[in-house]
Amino acid sequence: MVNGYNIFWTDHALNELSNTIEYLEENWTKKDLKNFAIKLDNALKLISTNPYIFQNSELIGIRRAVVAKHNSLYYRLNNETIEILSFFSHRQNTSKRKL
Repeated sequence: MVNGYNIFWTDHALNELSNTIEYLEENWTKKDLKNFAIKLDNALKLISTNPYIFQNSELIGIRRAVVAKHNSLYYRLNNETIEILSFFSHRQNTSKRKL
């Protein structure tokens, strides 16, 4: 695709992102939040234009993009759409990760 794939966030991933942002707003500076937003935007642009750029996860057909030191996006290519399945915080136990 010339302009990249469309990105669709699942409700689960949006909920995780919302929880992460809430935590960051309470514990990080505005400058840190801005840098985090830039990293997230850059990761989404890379995924949109080249969904195979990031490594496969342990689950077949699902890839993992490390957005920041403590956060990863899990996604899959679904026809002409990138489906964001999870925005996982590494501060959590991996048993809480749901894909």
